[in-house]
Amino acid sequence: MKKSPIALCIAAALLAAAPAYAETPEEALARRLDALSQELDALKAQVKQLKAQNEALAAQQEATTSGVTTATADSSPYIAPTGVSPQVSANTVLGRTSLFGYGEINYSHYDHDSARTEATVRRAVFGIGYRFNENTRFVSEFEIENAVVSAEDGGELEVEQFYVDHRLNNWANLKVGLLLIPSGYINVTHEPPRYFGVERNFVETAIIPSTEREGGIGLYGSTKYGLSYDIGVTTSFNFANWDFASNEGRESPLGAAHQELSNARAADLAQYAALNYDGIRGLNVGASVFTGEAGQNQPNFDASPHFTLTEAHARYVRGPLQLQALYAQGHISDTAQINLANVGQPTPIPSNFHGWYLQGAYRVWKQGDYALTPFFRYERFNTADNYAELPAGLGVPGLGTETVRTYGASFFLNPNVVLKADYQQFGIDKASNRFNLGIGLQF
Repeated sequence: MKKSPIALCIAAALLAAAPAYAETPEEALARRLDALSQELDALKAQVKQLKAQNEALAAQQEATTSGVTTATADSSPYIAPTGVSPQVSANTVLGRTSLFGYGEINYSHYDHDSARTEATVRRAVFGIGYRFNENTRFVSEFEIENAVVSAEDGGELEVEQFYVDHRLNNWANLKVGLLLIPSGYINVTHEPPRYFGVERNFVETAIIPSTEREGGIGLYGSTKYGLSYDIGVTTSFNFANWDFASNEGRESPLGAAHQELSNARAADLAQYAALNYDGIRGLNVGASVFTGEAGQNQPNFDASPHFTLTEAHARYVRGPLQLQALYAQGHISDTAQINLANVGQPTPIPSNFHGWYLQGAYRVWKQGDYALTPFFRYERFNTADNYAELPAGLGVPGLGTETVRTYGASFFLNPNVVLKADYQQFGIDKASNRFNLGIGLQF
């Protein structure tokens, strides 16, 4: 008797289902254990992946230097954004230790005096960080300027940062050691791929003596509303070391008196405070003040000058466009007596100095990692606008206000390596007109 195809299909289906109904308790338990084992293996893989991501994030945070975050909403390095750290973009992690650094080689050709044309390893900076745990880390940077350090050469070897950073809670962090003062943009964030121009701008080197650092203790953090702060107490300047016969004080009044925690006199201390707001996409605005006594109670220096450095800054980034402005002003009080005791010397201590700049940049081309961003900067500054009044015939007139126009471009090989070129035109010191070339990097 022939069986129909339908009957055969039904019989086959019943035979296939039979083992399920015939499964013993032991077999069911084994099947469930096998399924649980597979789920456990999948969970282990996920945990391992999350652990690796957390370690990478912690290492990145460890490499980050402290300070008020002034990063704009557009974090593209092709428009040279600011930020807390040069090292967030790339660093080498060895367990709890991170290695990072930056540097630049510059060339300058002077229009009117070819004998001044020079090339130099302007800076070579190497950093070492260590993460003790998720809340406590150590950051250090060591800088070599102009390649060779000796009694006969013009190079310098210095410790740029050396501090311990501890997270207190979501909005407060403590830092103790050799700290960068959070004044302006470049003093905190000064890696070559992060600013325009072969050399750093004059306002943030002559008026704000970047990179200004002092030994002290600071508290910093940010809120969810885009407001960040940085306050602290540090060592101060020492005007007892002022060289009245040198031009150094004309180049940067505060730079001529800084101590950099090198056997720093600490009878007088200074205080700083900085605020930044990043609550509007693409916009950063902020201001800071750095002030304190600076006589240090030194023998044969019967004076106690007080300094105050204030600045305000703003940056707007939208797509390939970046606009930036900064104003800085310094004042040194109680200098008349000091200058009177050094009448006849070419460089007295100024009472007031100031400067400002406007800068615009536009990324005109980008392909892969390559990018080209031309820029223009206009700045005016005066390192000795006036001096304290002295008896008739003994005073010194203030300096004129210098104007510098910088036309240039940055060509990025990738976010961390940049080729730079610019031309600088001076209003008063026309002998300093020059063409500059440079290469900068960070890692």
